[in-house]
Amino acid sequence: MKYMLMFWDDDSAPAPADGGAAMLTAIMSWVDEMTARGIRLDGSALKYADEATIVRVRDGETLVSDGPYAETKEQVGGYDVIECADLSMAIEVAAAHPLASTASVEVRPLDDFPGEM
Repeated sequence: MKYMLMFWDDDSAPAPADGGAAMLTAIMSWVDEMTARGIRLDGSALKYADEATIVRVRDGETLVSDGPYAETKEQVGGYDVIECADLSMAIEVAAAHPLASTASVEVRPLDDFPGEM
């Protein structure tokens, strides 16, 4: 089964003293390991939420606004798509991610739509 890991972090939190170099090294190690094991299928960091654009269509009119829309400190800062036998394994993989120690990791199953989307 495929799962999406979404990393919720506080964009406004101060940067670590080393500028995040140690965390980046740890993340790249996790990425390399999970990719080599065939678990990680895709993923990326996201730009800060203040660079987001929100798109809605209401009554046929396209409405565009600057993000983020949610009034919260935590924003999705990145994602990974993984493939695991079950939720227990997906939780183990998420817990092994370095960001699990400083951010929240949401584990959500991907829905299999019939046919092509």
